[in-house]
Order: sequence, then C-alpha cells, then structure tokens
Amino acid sequence: MPFNSLTALSPVDGRYRAQTEELAESMSEYALIKRRIFVECEYFIALSETEGAGLRAFTEKEKAALRRIPQDFTPDEAGIVRKIEREGMGGRPATNHDVKAVEYFLKNKIAGTPLEKVVEWIHFALTSEDVNSVSQALMLRDALEGVILPAARSVQKELDTLANTYAEAPMLARTHGQAATPTTFGKEMRVFESRIARQISLIISNPILVKFGGATGNYNAHVVSAPEVDWRDFSAKFIGRFNEGHEIGVVLNPVTTQIEPHDTFAELFDALRRTNTICIDFAADMWRYVSDGWVVQKPKEGEIGSSAMPHKINPIDFENAEGNLGVANALFEHFSRKLPVSRLQRDLTDSTVIRSFGTALAHTLIGYKSLLRGLGKISVQERTLLEVLQSHPEVLSEALQTVLRRENVAVPYEKLKELTRGKQVTLEDFARFVDTLEISEEVKARLKELRPENYIGLAGKIARNP
Repeated sequence: MPFNSLTALSPVDGRYRAQTEELAESMSEYALIKRRIFVECEYFIALSETEGAGLRAFTEKEKAALRRIPQDFTPDEAGIVRKIEREGMGGRPATNHDVKAVEYFLKNKIAGTPLEKVVEWIHFALTSEDVNSVSQALMLRDALEGVILPAARSVQKELDTLANTYAEAPMLARTHGQAATPTTFGKEMRVFESRIARQISLIISNPILVKFGGATGNYNAHVVSAPEVDWRDFSAKFIGRFNEGHEIGVVLNPVTTQIEPHDTFAELFDALRRTNTICIDFAADMWRYVSDGWVVQKPKEGEIGSSAMPHKINPIDFENAEGNLGVANALFEHFSRKLPVSRLQRDLTDSTVIRSFGTALAHTLIGYKSLLRGLGKISVQERTLLEVLQSHPEVLSEALQTVLRRENVAVPYEKLKELTRGKQVTLEDFARFVDTLEISEEVKARLKELRPENYIGLAGKIARNP
C-alpha cells in the first residue's frame, strides 16, 4: 500500500501532517542523519585545528567544503546513507549500523579531494553515542526553539491579551463546583499565563547535557593515540561551538558511561509535561465556560457541530488540545522514567525510546495549535458573567463575616452561616441583617454598598500586573 496521509499509521504523519510538518526539519530521520553529518564534519575540522592531535591543518577552502556537506544535505542523500546501512555500497557490505553508514557516506563524499588522504580521521576515537548524543541534543533544541516554544509563547500571548482585556470583568468563582468569592475573567486568564511563562523559563534555563568521551566515557582511545591533547578541554570547547545565538544551551557532561545519562532529557520532558498539564487544565476550564455560556464560540461558515443537531457549535478545539496533550504527556512520562535507567555502562533501550521524541513533540504542537484555534473563535460574554454573578449574592457572606471580625462582633462566621447556608438569600436579607448589628453607622453603610460585582478585591490589578 503506498504511503500517504490516508495510509499513515500515526495521525501526526496522517490526519495532522499539515500541522506537524514543520517539525520534520528537526525531528525526522532525515534530520537526525543531517545532524550526525554536521557533528562529524565539525569534529573533523576541530581535530585539524588542535595542536598535538596529529591531523594536518585544513585550509579555509577545505573547511568550507566540509561545512557545505551538511548545509546542502538533501533527503535523497539521506536515502543513500540508509542504503549504505541496509544494502551496502561501493563494494562494502551493508553496515546494519546507522552511524557507521554516515561515516562511510562522508568518506565517499571526500573521495577524490585532497582530504581523501586523511579520510580515516573521520570518526576518530569516537563511539556512535558521541555523535548521537550531540546530534539528538541539537535536534531537540532546534525543535524547541524553532517550533514548540514559539507555539507555547503564542498561547501565552493570547492569554496575556485576555488577562488585560478582561482584567475588570467580574465573574463568579467556583470552588468545589460551588459559588465562591468573585474573581474576574482576566485574572483567571492571568493564572494560566503566568504558569505557562514559568515553565517556559525553566525549559530555556536548563542546558541539555551531552556526551563526547569515547567508548565508555573515559577518552581511552583518545589518550592512547594522542596523549599530548587535553581531551576533556577539547571536548568542552568543541561542544561550546554549538551554542552561539541559542536560548537553550548544549553543554558537555564530563562524567558519563558510554551514554550520557539523559537526566537533562528527563528534566526537560518533565517541564514540557507540566506545561502541557497546565494547558490541559486551561482547556478543561474553557470547555466549562463554553458549556455554561459564559464564553461563546463564533460560528464558522460551512462548519458542522453535530450530524444530527444543527444548532451545535462544539468546543472541539479545546477537546482536541486536551486529547493530544494527554498523548504527549504519556510519552513524556515514559521518557522521563525510562531514559535515566541503563544497564551497567549502556544498553540500547534508550536508542529505541529517543526515536519517539518527535511523536511526543508533534502531539504537543497539535495541542498548542488547537488551543490557538479555539482562542481565536471565542467571545467572552461579559453581560452573562455579570448576570450569573449577581444571581449569587450569598458570596458576600465572606465579606460580611470578615468585616464583623474586625469590628469585634461575636461569632460572626456562625451568624452568617445561619443566615445563608442552604438558603436563597438576597441583598435585602443582608441589609436587614446588618441593621441588627451593634456596629457604627459608617460600617453599616459600607456593608450595604457591597455587591457581588464590586467584591473583586485586587483581581484587576493582579490580572494587569502579576
């Protein structure tokens, strides 16, 4: 069966391909092969610049030619690398090893050039995990900086706009699903905006650690072949080359086994999982606001909400976001739990799991884009918010009992409980109650002026200036 969006097994490459395609440049198999080639070429150049390594210095023309290989690398060339791995090429048998296939591809690329005489310096003293560790970190960083974080920041920006626009729009709060002390719609949007902002800050503040120390992380082959070189310093500086102009750092882990222990992957995915959980929380609240009519969705020409009920405009974008972010979080949780565990100096289970990073990020991206579509359709019904709030004057009982505490009135909580609990009270009921109290006329007047809509505390200020 030919592969296309209808025959794809995964929805991220099928139904949602148009939404996730931008991740292909950083998270596909092609992207991995391209970055492996990039790391190998940069390492080849770095060795030529290192006194005592034993490799001759390259000319600027030779360096430029090497850098053009990853720059101009195409999916068709990735197919050649795959062919070397699976079938062999140029008289060599199949490698059945993806990184060795990259090495052979590069050797073929520089055949017939002056660099052919030093071709065995490609992949010098390295193990596959050195190349993979750096390549995977670069892929993940590119996906985060280029796709995922911009989408998360777009959600954050929309929430910031809502927070400022509706900072003073009074709204009934619900705790335990029951009417509670009033808030404003803008302040509730600010809660989610500030939570997402904090997670983004955590994501960009923690570098991704990588490994570049040979077979079991001890530089054994490096030292025996070129003892004059400070290989730990070399590796740290080499990895440092990749950080200019980036928010997220990629940093050498000086103490590893054959693999980098992946603790920073786990930290990163935990932060992404928290970000997604916050967005799930937001989507669920918006679903409820739509259900209650506090927020309505603008109809879209030609769009159908129900095959049976013509009137319906379903909150499908918020539901879609919740579902996709849940799938992403299931994967992120597995990554965080599995990747830091490796038998002795290494096993290959991490390699299998790492190949699913793109799937988790794709579901995350779909979720963020769904939230953005949903937010683009909504209209906040300030009048409805006010009417619902005004129908619950009982929320003023907190205000009255707190003021009465300050006025040294005996058992004010109990008095308000007796007046309001399980009863339908009105503003007139409160006014009559206030008249029975032995407090100053000034305080009585202040209490009688209270309305649910003006009992919002500092909600407006918090919304505008958290």
